[in-house]
Amino acid sequence: MPFAVYVLGLAVFAQGTSEFMLSGLVSGIAADLGVSLSAAGLLTSAFAVGMVVGAPLMALAGRTWPRRRALLFFLAVFIAVHVVGALTPSYGVLLATRFVGALANAGFWAVALSTAVALVPDRLKGRATAVVVGGVTVACVVGVPAGAVLGEHWGWRSAFWAVALVSLPAVVAVLRSLPGGRSTEKGSAPVPVRDELRVLTGPRLRPVLLTMALVQGATFCAFSYLEPLLTRETGLGAGWVPVALALFGAGAFAGVTVAGRVTDAHPVAVVATGMTALVVGWAALALAAGRPVLALALIPLLGMLAFGTGTALITRVLGLAPGAPTLAGAFSTTAFNLGATVGPWAGGLTLDAGFGYRGPVWVSALLMALALLTAGARWLLRRARGSARGRRTGGRARGRTEVEAGS
Repeated sequence: MPFAVYVLGLAVFAQGTSEFMLSGLVSGIAADLGVSLSAAGLLTSAFAVGMVVGAPLMALAGRTWPRRRALLFFLAVFIAVHVVGALTPSYGVLLATRFVGALANAGFWAVALSTAVALVPDRLKGRATAVVVGGVTVACVVGVPAGAVLGEHWGWRSAFWAVALVSLPAVVAVLRSLPGGRSTEKGSAPVPVRDELRVLTGPRLRPVLLTMALVQGATFCAFSYLEPLLTRETGLGAGWVPVALALFGAGAFAGVTVAGRVTDAHPVAVVATGMTALVVGWAALALAAGRPVLALALIPLLGMLAFGTGTALITRVLGLAPGAPTLAGAFSTTAFNLGATVGPWAGGLTLDAGFGYRGPVWVSALLMALALLTAGARWLLRRARGSARGRRTGGRARGRTEVEAGS
């Protein structure tokens, strides 16, 4: 595996820390800025909205840039908005910095995914994807719990300062490790945008992207409100929150690692098994939320299933879209974060409606059931089309045989 792929994973680690760390900081932000828990949860949704909008726009804007220049620009913007977020006393400004930071993160993700798979042969594309996505899971293991500890002892702003500082080594690593060439091969013209869009909006990819959005919606819905679930429903002290987040991240890292090694050979089996298990797993967490030991045991398992399935789906999209080298990573990022937008919003609705802190977890189970139905419907439709083609081919073959026999 080229070292540059691991550099991309390092940079994604810094950005993933920012994307996920609010799950351990929502109570502190809400209290400091005088807003509700659901409003603090919307900071996660604002980040996800920026990712949804920014992934295709930033990928298109940077499609003719050298990869290194594009990645460095996105990292510089990301660092700057975290400095502003750490200083602002305004919820509105903080919300805006989350959105702008997400635009930069989305651009980085889109270029990083396309760069990683371009640097390796076909047999290693799943592993390369897993290394990049693995940066997010390492963020869950190390960065997010560390952010929660910083927030508990020195306030939530210290976590924002830490993200800005951790991002600086990524700038140096990208500058020294990635080539400065353009995103297309020397002497070749970029694929027309219209042709890329035709591939990505075709009938093969639409259901996969929708399934990815639903899976990530389920993940972010429960994860965004994990801290109040554990402290107010499970009965654990605030000191257990970083432990639970680290357990989730450790499971996520294991899931990404396994998926990266298995998905290239068995993509459908990994996705189907993971989604089925997640329906059961989120429902089990909702039922077991009042039992600390059982809840803590389920959290790493759910992290493993959620991120393993998500990695397999990203690899599936990139594998089905070789004709969209610029926008395949962007559309994967958009689908990933569309779920991250809807999930916390839907979970916040259940809290505002008075359904308790288990409400978001039940929504996660429902979203996973919808994802499973979507994938199942796609499989049945493809099978029906295959059978219809087989009958037509068989009918024509029989007709030719009869004519030949008659003559």
